[in-house]
Amino acid sequence: MKKLVMGLLAGAMALAAAEASAADAVTLQLKWVTQAQFAGYFVAKDKGFYTEENLDVTILPGGPDIAPTQVIAGGGADVVIDWMPSALAAREKGVPLVNIAQPFASSGLMLTCAKESGITKPADFKGKTLGVWFFGNEYPFLSWMSQLGLSTEGGAEGVSVVKQGFNVDPLLQKQADCISTMTYNEYWQVIDAGIAPEDLVTFKYEEQGVATLEDGLYVLEDNLEDPAFVDKMVRFVRASMKGWKWAEENPDEAAMIVLENDETGAQTETHQKRMMGEIAKLTAGSDGKLDEAAYQRTVDTLLAGGSDPVITKAPEGAFTHEITDAALAM
Repeated sequence: MKKLVMGLLAGAMALAAAEASAADAVTLQLKWVTQAQFAGYFVAKDKGFYTEENLDVTILPGGPDIAPTQVIAGGGADVVIDWMPSALAAREKGVPLVNIAQPFASSGLMLTCAKESGITKPADFKGKTLGVWFFGNEYPFLSWMSQLGLSTEGGAEGVSVVKQGFNVDPLLQKQADCISTMTYNEYWQVIDAGIAPEDLVTFKYEEQGVATLEDGLYVLEDNLEDPAFVDKMVRFVRASMKGWKWAEENPDEAAMIVLENDETGAQTETHQKRMMGEIAKLTAGSDGKLDEAAYQRTVDTLLAGGSDPVITKAPEGAFTHEITDAALAM
């Protein structure tokens, strides 16, 4: 009997020890499909940086029909990657998202135009057809057009908007004079399709003074009241930023790690290595802490929407430094 009791006690202690050492689960929802845009997270998982922080991280790929804000609102993720315009718009509409870290220091968004369209400056957009992504990606564009005084309802004094799929077909098929592109992705798809750089004119949102923050990490505000959740996010951000720095320093290797995680087989080595090189330019200089000046510029851009602003008032409580301050302290 004594042996049985001792055996049961030992088993209970072993189970308790196992439970105590079990890694904390974190589910991350990406904004888009598996690609080098998210290399830092795949690197952190592959290199064991999350394991070192006692985390078991699941990375969920996104896609054209997946809205990160809806996923987290529905309880499908602990943390999501989103652009700040989308996150702030969602917050104003009742989904209380909070930015806990900002790995991307600058924007990669731009309009790419066919040189034959005659467009050489933003004023030339008038009367033209422009391709725009939606699902929350349209907000920076709408703010920019409003600041230019251009209606998005078409006509000689405005611009016609083509709801652009996540491809470059409207430009290739001459359905649009300009299309939305990222410096690290769709622009190169245009080049790969056979259009020479000298036959294109690009307008980077960053250079036009209307850039908004992209690819931040967001959680639900209520969860930040839970000390255990906060601690888990501190460890997650610390490991993720370690992954991003490694990816910046080893771009080709990081691209290969991304490819290993691409279950669709749709990505190519050439494209991912090129993408990683461009992505490294956007994360360069970032330690993950949100720059308040960049935040304010984003808010000001979104409020400058005339009669139809993206957000109607300055947000309150939309970001916190608590997570990054703790993560950087160690």
